Amino acid sequence: MTNKNSNSKDALTPVGLDSTDNAYQYLLMLLAKNNDTKKLSQILEALLTDKEQRELANRLRIFALLQEGRPQREISEKLGVGIATVSRGAKAYQQLQVDELLPSLAKDLTR
Repeated sequence: MTNKNSNSKDALTPVGLDSTDNAYQYLLMLLAKNNDTKKLSQILEALLTDKEQRELANRLRIFALLQEGRPQREISEKLGVGIATVSRGAKAYQQLQVDELLPSLAKDLTR
């Protein structure tokens, strides 16, 4: 694994494999610097199971529907997920201020 060196925009330096934080920071850096959708898709396919990918996509859809003001029960029925899944998404949406992080999510996902 590598991590960005603060001295150079594109330089990478080794990080400790024993640290989950280092690995997570590396992932964030990798995703942030990569604007190739195909490569990003390949990275996520390598990291996430099909189920995890669907769950991530569903979380985004939950956020989008919450942003539209849809009730949790309606979201649960529309997406075919349990109310607990929607409730966890709603809790994250509020606590992490997703509306500010992703202000046009609902509009972007309905294009």
